[in-house]
Amino acid sequence: MQKREISLIYPDPQMQENNCQGNPNISDEVLEELGLNSILNLKNSRLCDFFTTDKAVIEYRQEVFKDLLENDELCKLLIKVNPILSDISELRRLTIDNETSDTYLYSITEIELYVSCLELLYDGLKPLMSTLKSKAFNELANLVIELTESDYYNELNQRLKELTSRVREVKSVTIGVNLDGRLHPESAGVLSVNNEYFKSGELLQKILRLDFKSNEYTCIASLVPFKKGQSDNQQSALSNAFNNALNTVFKSSMRSWKSVVHTYILENADFLIKLMPEIEFLVKGVELIKLLTEANPMCYPVIMPMENKVFDVKGIYNPAVATRVEEQMIQNDFAFDDDGVFYVLSGPNRGGKSVITCAVGLTFALCQLGLCVPCESAIISPVDGIYTHFPSGADDTIDKGRLGEECARLDEIFDYVTEHSLVLLDESLSSTGSYEASYIASEILSGISMVGCRGIFSTHLHELSAMIDDINERCQKNGGAKIDTLVAGIEEGQRSFKIIRQKPDGKSYAKDIADKYGISYEHIMKKIRKK
Repeated sequence: MQKREISLIYPDPQMQENNCQGNPNISDEVLEELGLNSILNLKNSRLCDFFTTDKAVIEYRQEVFKDLLENDELCKLLIKVNPILSDISELRRLTIDNETSDTYLYSITEIELYVSCLELLYDGLKPLMSTLKSKAFNELANLVIELTESDYYNELNQRLKELTSRVREVKSVTIGVNLDGRLHPESAGVLSVNNEYFKSGELLQKILRLDFKSNEYTCIASLVPFKKGQSDNQQSALSNAFNNALNTVFKSSMRSWKSVVHTYILENADFLIKLMPEIEFLVKGVELIKLLTEANPMCYPVIMPMENKVFDVKGIYNPAVATRVEEQMIQNDFAFDDDGVFYVLSGPNRGGKSVITCAVGLTFALCQLGLCVPCESAIISPVDGIYTHFPSGADDTIDKGRLGEECARLDEIFDYVTEHSLVLLDESLSSTGSYEASYIASEILSGISMVGCRGIFSTHLHELSAMIDDINERCQKNGGAKIDTLVAGIEEGQRSFKIIRQKPDGKSYAKDIADKYGISYEHIMKKIRKK
């Protein structure tokens, strides 16, 4: 049979190869800052390896997720299959690490696991064939059905049963020991392999009768107190001696068997191992979508070409926050357009600035994984990279100082960012005074305008918003993109967590901060009067 290539997340091998060579620059550090690793945690692979900018790949995955969400049995099937594939991978590792021990059992067990995996897939996929809509699951189902119903597969199963009947029925071995004239052991070896356990007998009676031959399965004396009082090294040495002897007994059978196993697996079933990280990714993705849709909307975004630089979403919210609360999240409408390719977002502390900044990044990330996005509706052009600058600790501040470290990190972004990237800056330059910070920030925004990338600068620097007109005037003359302002709203003195596209009203929200921490004049006077 011909070797097959199949993937549940790529339409064809060429697209997978292209994606590996040019996948978007979205690092583990960025995923940590956005909070995606905490809600979509993979154990057997790196999430950043699954990102893509290819419209066809994203839409291919969307169809896969639709099948999984519409067929609960399909998702349960993948959950059952993945531990078997994990066991196969572990067996392969053990075979490499233990070339002279247990190899006959590893080889047999590996093919048994493959057979059980194929049969599980066959029993699960065949009844669902009429309901499957995605190309990926239809191809997988057709391949599994073809393999398991083939004459070659049936022949393999027959040979497997013949060999395993020999090996699995082994209950004991008869050991022969040659003695010298002083009854000291000279050599030892396996005399026979038996399908019965030996039995312990009455030692004195057996010695007196000396009828050993008629009691070949009766033990008259233990060689050692097996596994009792032995060190790990002693147990290992004894086990290895037996295993090596049994390997020799089965060597002739296993030599031919291994060639059959390897040929079959490499040509017909190796695709299952390659599916293991994809299956884990899909199962985790489905779990996240189901969790979020319990209280909030999710949708499949309409994918536009990267060159269009579209991001127009209705009802966006932060999915990382949504997984930690039971009630429905506050939702916002958000769009990048010609009048606002990049935004400066200001507002009160804890007013939702960081939440919406991360929400935009997470929406791009989930979109480019092929998942649903946390919105009521969405039209999105993928980005070639996501770059973040969020508050950090004191890393690398001994030599540079905190401000120097912040500036160095911001400068590094410009080494990679393009007009098709997303840049998210959250409370950057908070380590210095407002005058210095506003000046440095205006320089950074001017550079971002000239790059033309999309993004958000969430900031406490309310003065910065007043500088936007000057930045736009300076940059647009030279072909720069337009920057606009957003405000995290307050309604009737309360944070609404609504993001409004307007210029700040000039207030610094200082009174709001003073009230929050109980240090307004009114709060202080109440404390004084209580004394």
